[in-house]
Amino acid sequence: MVIQSPPRDTGPSASPSANGTGVPTAGQVAGRRWRSARGVVGVFLALIVIAVVLAALRPSGSPEGLDPTSPKQDGTRALAEILKQRGTSLTVARRAGRAADASTAGSVLVVTRTERLTSDDLDRLRGARGDLLLVRPSRDVLEALAPGVRASGPSFARTSAPDCALQAATLAGRVSFGQSQTYEASGNATGCYKAGDFPRLVQTQSAGRTVTVVGSAGFLTNEHLAEEGNAALAMNLVGARSSAVWLIPDLPPPGSDTGDKTIVDLVPFGVWLFFLELLVTVLLVALWRGRRLGPVVAEALPVVVRSAETVEGRSRLYRASRARDRAADALRSGARDRMVPLLGLPRASAQDLAAAQEIVAAVAVRTGWNEAVVGSALYGPEPADDAGLIALANVLDDLERQVRQS
Repeated sequence: MVIQSPPRDTGPSASPSANGTGVPTAGQVAGRRWRSARGVVGVFLALIVIAVVLAALRPSGSPEGLDPTSPKQDGTRALAEILKQRGTSLTVARRAGRAADASTAGSVLVVTRTERLTSDDLDRLRGARGDLLLVRPSRDVLEALAPGVRASGPSFARTSAPDCALQAATLAGRVSFGQSQTYEASGNATGCYKAGDFPRLVQTQSAGRTVTVVGSAGFLTNEHLAEEGNAALAMNLVGARSSAVWLIPDLPPPGSDTGDKTIVDLVPFGVWLFFLELLVTVLLVALWRGRRLGPVVAEALPVVVRSAETVEGRSRLYRASRARDRAADALRSGARDRMVPLLGLPRASAQDLAAAQEIVAAVAVRTGWNEAVVGSALYGPEPADDAGLIALANVLDDLERQVRQS
């Protein structure tokens, strides 16, 4: 018995293929593959972007960082040579006690790498004579040597104008700080190079001496000394007196008391970045894997489950995740698997796109339906909504019934 072909406008909700036969074109096949793989591609691209950002934020410090004898990019040998040429005597100290002894009323004591200082070191520096220049000091160093100055938060604004009355800053002009700490100061402190409302350089008076706190060490280094007014500011701060003592403490011996440092102070910045990257990676993978169903796994059921119950449960999962594409593929795949043997074609051709034209032609001949409608039903794009999915299921059911009856 031959059933009359339905009109062209009563096919499934999906439109026919561009070639007019309903057989998927190369562009449609590529589109399906892209839709199935775009989640993986998106995750990898996100990881690449995160890795680049974290690499840009990762500090490039070394054990010789801020060392006046180091010619490396993060060393300060260039500044030390300029100071010597200008007649400023520079003494490099590796111990806080030696730095305190070398400091005089007419000198500036530059304190760097403050994370290496112990409580005993801070006690010795309290008794040092002369002015102090604290380069990116830790919290306990601020409390001990610059009371009234507190860390506010980081700033990533690269350059800044002085915007203050401090002569050392106004003569230097704009300075390139890069990543820097900002501060809050009470009393008669002078704040310069503000990032928002908080300065990156603070100068105050404490215990009868001038204490200058600067939140960045980058402008002192060989790499950035020639940028903007960096060299001028470094010379005006370090060379403010006839002599300078540069303290770059060696690593303290194991078991030494390094002061009141929190876990944030003790853990290197790169370690925090590593764990942040790991956390973001886990979250992205969880979002990627959580929004889709996993691959179908065939296994023996421990109990007998009615087929209708299985179909209903899977349908609810598809509906909950709005996986109309997977539901439509499952309907079309099942219909082809059942119709291909009835058409006298190899079972393997049911899922072979190369045999799509042959299957569409055979179904059209057996049912009398137009090839474009048959191709759209068996190989068309995913339905736009639930109503389209229901219409597709009805059309596939009609096709299969007519193939069986013909």
